Amino acid sequence: MSVGVLMLHGFSGGPYEISPLAQYIEEKTGWVVETPTFTGHGESDALHLKGYIAEHWLMDAEISFRNLSKKVNEVIVIGFSMGGVIALYLAKRYKVKQLVLLSAAAKYIAPAQLLKDLRLIAEDAIRGQLKDNELFKRYENKLKNVPVSSTVQFMKIVRQVEPYIRTINVPTFIVQGQEDGIVPYATAQYLYDELPTKEKYLFYSEKGKHHICYSDDCLVWYPKILDFMEGRDVFIGI
Repeated sequence: MSVGVLMLHGFSGGPYEISPLAQYIEEKTGWVVETPTFTGHGESDALHLKGYIAEHWLMDAEISFRNLSKKVNEVIVIGFSMGGVIALYLAKRYKVKQLVLLSAAAKYIAPAQLLKDLRLIAEDAIRGQLKDNELFKRYENKLKNVPVSSTVQFMKIVRQVEPYIRTINVPTFIVQGQEDGIVPYATAQYLYDELPTKEKYLFYSEKGKHHICYSDDCLVWYPKILDFMEGRDVFIGI
């Protein structure tokens, strides 16, 4: 039985956001792993989002899913941030074997953590160390290159998918960073509670921020995801 893994990146991001996990899965399995790029997305210094709407990104995901389905017998969908919401969209419309939701943006903007992150950026700016602040470097280009209209389109996807979450009965593994400044970490519990499947798991990364695939503890939860995808018993406790 051949297996394909479709991995979807986040809003204003690219495959680099999920590439560490993609590489891990490829190294540990013989599965077909695909990481498409949504229209207008890519590296943060080469974004061209203007003019693209929610339907473009949903169609990108559908086309990628259909193409992968022609190559394999079963498809697992992994989605990061906006990609997590689009993964839910696919699971509602197609036969998805399993879902892995990483920092899934079913709710967005965690004010307390975002303020904490901005305060750290400000402190580095005062000390003249802004160029060394990883968080600032990660978002600097996005702040310059993401039109407000594109953010509205992202929010449109969330609003479109949210009413159907409680009808998506697919085995699911959820990972969420507790220091995520974009997606409130309580979102993960919301998804866990709403999804009707009996086979569901929730892993909280204590120090994980939004880009969860780069968290310090990723080698703790990567194997748990693999156990889930390969049908083995999953032990959530560290």
